Amino acid sequence: MGVLKTCLKTASWFPVLFISLVVAWSYYAYVVELCFYTLATDPYNNIGQAVVYLIFYHILLVMFAWSYAKTIFTSGGAIPDEFYLSKADLERIEAEDRTDRKDEILKQISHNLPVHTRTLGGGMRYCSICKSVKPDRCHHCSVCERCILKMDHHCPWVNNCVGFTNYKFFVLFLFYALTYCLYVAATVLPYFIKFWSDVGGADMSFQVMFLFLMAAIFALSVVTLLMYHIQLSGINRSTLESFRAPVFRHGPDKEGFSRGSFCNNFREVFGDEKKMWPLPIFTSKGDGIRYPIQARDEDSDRLLDGPPEDDLESEMTSGAEDSKNQGKGNLHASIQEGVNYSTIIESDKAPLREVAQPSGAINYSVENEQ
Repeated sequence: MGVLKTCLKTASWFPVLFISLVVAWSYYAYVVELCFYTLATDPYNNIGQAVVYLIFYHILLVMFAWSYAKTIFTSGGAIPDEFYLSKADLERIEAEDRTDRKDEILKQISHNLPVHTRTLGGGMRYCSICKSVKPDRCHHCSVCERCILKMDHHCPWVNNCVGFTNYKFFVLFLFYALTYCLYVAATVLPYFIKFWSDVGGADMSFQVMFLFLMAAIFALSVVTLLMYHIQLSGINRSTLESFRAPVFRHGPDKEGFSRGSFCNNFREVFGDEKKMWPLPIFTSKGDGIRYPIQARDEDSDRLLDGPPEDDLESEMTSGAEDSKNQGKGNLHASIQEGVNYSTIIESDKAPLREVAQPSGAINYSVENEQ
C-alpha cells in the first residue's frame, strides 16, 4: 500500500512536468527560432524588432512562472489548532451511537468558534478524518488528505488544492497564462501567414509555425476557465459553492458570503491596494476562518435553529422604520455602504442598542458580542 501511494504521488506531478516542458519548448521556439534565427537574420535583419519582442516576452514569462510556482508551492490553508477536537472530546464523540447526540456534543465544543454554516440536515460540519470542526467554507480534500480553508477545488495542473491562501495566485496564473499565449500567437501570426502563403516564408522553421498553433489552442482552453473564476470572484463563491450552496441556519444560500457588489467581492480576494493586484503576493482579506455573512431575519432563523441559547445571526438594516420590510436588495446595499470585515453575530440575551450613522440612518449593534 505504501508503494502504491508513493507511485500515485509521483504520478501526480506529471501534469506539472508537462506544462513545464511545454513552456521550456516554447521558450526555445520563440527566442531562438523566431527572434534569433528568423528576425535577426536574412531576409528580415530586424534586430530592433527582435529586441522589443524579447523584452515583453520575458516580462510575461517571469510573471507567468512566478504565479504558477506560487500556486504550486503555497498551501491552500490549514485549519487552526482550536478547531481540532481534544482527546477527551474525541472520546465523547466516539462513545456516542446516536447522530443527534453527537451533534449536540459538537455544538457544545464549537460554541465559541466562529462557525455559522451547517450540514444539509442542520448539524455541525465535522470532519471525521481530520477529527476537527470545519470552519465556514472549509472542505476536506481526499487527494491532499486534509481539510482546506475556503477550498475551491483540487487542480491536477498545479498538483495542489486551490484555497484561501493561494486562490489569488491561481487566478493570476490563469491570467498570465492567457496573456502569454495571446502575446506569442499575436507576434508569430505574421510569419505563420507568410509560411503558408509562401511569400518569403519557405525557409522558416516549422517549430515557429507549430508554436502559433500551440499558443492558440492553450489560449482557447484557458480563457473560459479564467472568465469563470473572475465571475466566481465577483460573486464571492468558490467552485464547490457554485455547485452546492452553503447551508446556514435559515437554509441554503448561495449569496450568503457575498459582500453586495462585484468590486467588494473582488477586493476580498485581491485586497484593497490596486498596485498589488498584478503581483502574486498574498493580499486577500481576512484569515480564512471568519467571513462577513448576510444574515436573514430572526424569525426564519428560529424555525430551523436549535436551542435558544445558541447564537443567532443578526440582520443588518439601513433604517429602523423599514427594518421589517427590507429584502435582499437593500441588504446588499447596506453591505456595500460599509461593513467591518468580521462575522456578525448576536446572542438571544444580548440587548440591542441604536447607533446613529453619519448618513442619519440607524443600525442595530449588540452590546455583548461573543
